Amino acid sequence: MKPSFAQLRRFLYAAVCSLALSGGAFAQDPGAAELLAAQQAVERADRADADQYAPDMMAMARQQLEQAQRAAADRRERKQAPMLALRAAADADLARAQSEEAVAQTQLAQRQAEVRQLQRQLATGEGR
Repeated sequence: MKPSFAQLRRFLYAAVCSLALSGGAFAQDPGAAELLAAQQAVERADRADADQYAPDMMAMARQQLEQAQRAAADRRERKQAPMLALRAAADADLARAQSEEAVAQTQLAQRQAEVRQLQRQLATGEGR
């Protein structure tokens, strides 16, 4: 059975209402979106092994995220939470980028060493 336009309209109405209600939660807490983005940025950096390759930047990102969370919980400092969260996200993104760069540099060095070894083998006639 095909859904009628009336059923589709009810679905759209329900979707719009739920979106409006969830948007109201963000309206009450202006820093919620920034805090969520910062948490996700720290998690992405963590998955990229930024603790190993950019430990100072990761520590700074985590510290700023904690400060943003504390500020969001404190009425007097709530206005500072979005700015702190944005800083935490930026530092976490930088840590992730540094980690990815370090991994790429390591892989490049390995490939270059393999090429040099193969060139030596070809020059000396080894492996035949």
